[in-house]
Amino acid sequence: MGDSQSLHLLVLRMPENLTAVNGEKRMSLKLSFCQLLTQLSIGRVLSFVPHRMLIQVCLYFYCKFLWRCMKFVMRKLTGRCELQRICYGTKPGASRTMKIETSLRDSKSKLLQTSVSVHPDAIEKTIDDIMELKKINPDINPQLGISLQACLLQIVGYRNLIADVEKLRREPYDSDNPQHEEMLLKLWEFLKPNTPLESRISKQWCEIGFQGDDPKTDFRGMGLLGLYNLQYFAERDATVAQQVLCDSVHPKCSKFSKTEWEKKKMDKAIGYSFAIVGINITDLAYNLLVSGALKTHFYNIAPEAPTLSHFQQTFCYLMHEFHKFWIEEDPMDIMEFNRVREKFRKRIIKQLQNPDMALCPHFAASEGLINM
Repeated sequence: MGDSQSLHLLVLRMPENLTAVNGEKRMSLKLSFCQLLTQLSIGRVLSFVPHRMLIQVCLYFYCKFLWRCMKFVMRKLTGRCELQRICYGTKPGASRTMKIETSLRDSKSKLLQTSVSVHPDAIEKTIDDIMELKKINPDINPQLGISLQACLLQIVGYRNLIADVEKLRREPYDSDNPQHEEMLLKLWEFLKPNTPLESRISKQWCEIGFQGDDPKTDFRGMGLLGLYNLQYFAERDATVAQQVLCDSVHPKCSKFSKTEWEKKKMDKAIGYSFAIVGINITDLAYNLLVSGALKTHFYNIAPEAPTLSHFQQTFCYLMHEFHKFWIEEDPMDIMEFNRVREKFRKRIIKQLQNPDMALCPHFAASEGLINM
C-alpha cells in the first residue's frame, strides 16, 4: 500500500483513534495530517511537471514570439504579408483555403479574426478592410482580392452550412405537417415506383428498411435531416438508390441472378435495413461536417460557398461507398454493423486527411460540381 493510501486510511480512522483527545486538538491533528497528505500528493505531481511545463513554455514562446518574428522577417525579405504568400504560393482548393483560415483565425488583429464569421454580403467590404490594414494596393495586387474572396466564401459558407444542417437535424418529423408527410410518401414512390403503398401506416415500410409500420419513429436521432438525405438520394440517384435497396436485402445477389445464386448454394449474405442505415450514414456525414473533417472535400469541390446540396451529394456518395464496403467486409451477422461502420468511418477520415482529396467529384449526384 502506498504512502498516500495509508495516510488516507489514517485520516479516515482518526475519530476512532483519538476519542480520548478533546475536539480542538483532534481537529488540529486532523488538519496537520491533511496538510501532510496534500504536500505528498503535490510532490508527486510536481515530479512530472518540469518536462511538461518546459514544453508548454516553449510552445507558448514559439506561438507568441518566434512565429510572429518569423512572419515579420519573411515580410521584410519577400515584401509580402502572410496572406499574400499563401495566395501566391499555394494552389487553389483546400490547401490554400485552410491555410488562409488558420492565418486569419490566429491573427492578433480583431478584424482578421472576425473575418471568418462575417455575413456573406459583407465579404467584399471585409476584403477591402484587410487590404487597407495590410497596406496592400489592390491595383498592383488584383489577384489577391479575388483569391481572398474565394477563400472567405468557402470558409463562411462552411460555417453557414453547419448551421443549416443543424437546423434540419433539430427539427423533428411531424406527421401532422403536410410537407413532412409528402416527403415521406415521395421517398416510397422514388424507391418503389412499381409498388403502390397500401396505406400510410403499413408493414410495407419495412420493405425499404424502416423498423416498423410508421417510419416517423425512426427519424428521432437525425430529425428531418435523415429524411431529406434519403429523399435526395432516391430522387437524384434513383437507379443507384434502387439498386442499393435491392442489394441490401441480399448483397451478394447483385453479382448473380437469383436462380444462379440459389443454384450455386452460396452462403446467404447478410443484408441490412436500407432506411435505417441511411439515417446512420446521415449521422456519420453530420459528424464529419461538424468536426471539420469535410473541409478538405468541400474546399476542393465547391468553388464558392458549400451548400446543403453539396452535403446531400456527399451523403449519396457515402451511402454508395458504404454499401460496397459492407459487401467487401462480408459480416457474419447484423450485430457487426457498428464494427463495419467504424472501420468505414476511419477509412473516410484517412482519405480526408489528404489536402487534395475530393470524395465524389465524378459521382452521379455530383455531376453539377465544379472542381477548383
